[in-house]
Amino acid sequence: MKPIFIDKEGRWFFQGSEMIRRDIVLLFYRHLHRDSQGRYLIRLAEEESYVDVEDTAFVISRFDLQSHGECEPCFHIWLNDDSREVLDLDTLFVGKGNVPYCRVKEGKFPARFQRQAYYQLAEHVHEENGKYIIYLNGARHFLPQDV
Repeated sequence: MKPIFIDKEGRWFFQGSEMIRRDIVLLFYRHLHRDSQGRYLIRLAEEESYVDVEDTAFVISRFDLQSHGECEPCFHIWLNDDSREVLDLDTLFVGKGNVPYCRVKEGKFPARFQRQAYYQLAEHVHEENGKYIIYLNGARHFLPQDV
């Protein structure tokens, strides 16, 4: 076991104890990377430390449809690193256990929807002929199943 671990809810642990210093967790998020094999690591100064991740390092806590001024409506997601992004619907898929995932941080990382965000997303999902679709701005976006 590596000394740093992130559970499926996005909580960080160091040597088995939950990290409660939010400033340190946010610092680690800013320096989080993935290597060529998809493993997570923190690169800080001249040091690298691999991180065990139960599912994804990023989790989505909130999902909302927003419209600003003359811009077309778009979906926003709130992440556990205190950031907010526009959801790229082309990266959205349904994983094991019917849990939705997407790509975040310019597509560099996968993110898992927490239960509340899952329910918020589900309000916008339609089923047609056994396929799940989100309609937005006149376009259909299919939610592929990851098998």
